[in-house]
Amino acid sequence: MRKAQIILVLLLIATAAMVQGCVAVAAGAGAAGTVAYIRGDLETVETKKLDTVYEATLKAMEQLELSVSTKTKDAMSAEVVARDSQDKKVTVTLTATAEGSTKLSIRIGVFGSETKSQLIYEQIKKNLQ
Repeated sequence: MRKAQIILVLLLIATAAMVQGCVAVAAGAGAAGTVAYIRGDLETVETKKLDTVYEATLKAMEQLELSVSTKTKDAMSAEVVARDSQDKKVTVTLTATAEGSTKLSIRIGVFGSETKSQLIYEQIKKNLQ
């Protein structure tokens, strides 16, 4: 009986550790609010308008030497697709909100990369200041 309880506790701890890797949330600096890394996408909301965030994104891609392959934009949304030096697809999706803010989503490759997504986001934030 005691052995079964110990095994159950260990399984619960192992499951919690695995689930923790799927969703990591960190507080962002400045007025941007919360930055969340969920299932391979870094997501946040910037208090700037879509046009401003789009220009900051394009500038960040250039500064980080990412090769932009496509860029599309209209009044409600925008998407910038680039490739990194390992030929991984980098997708930045922007969506205008009713409050005049912009929802920002960054994805690297198929499974995502929190580290690379964070580096791109930090560069975009610098360009917004």
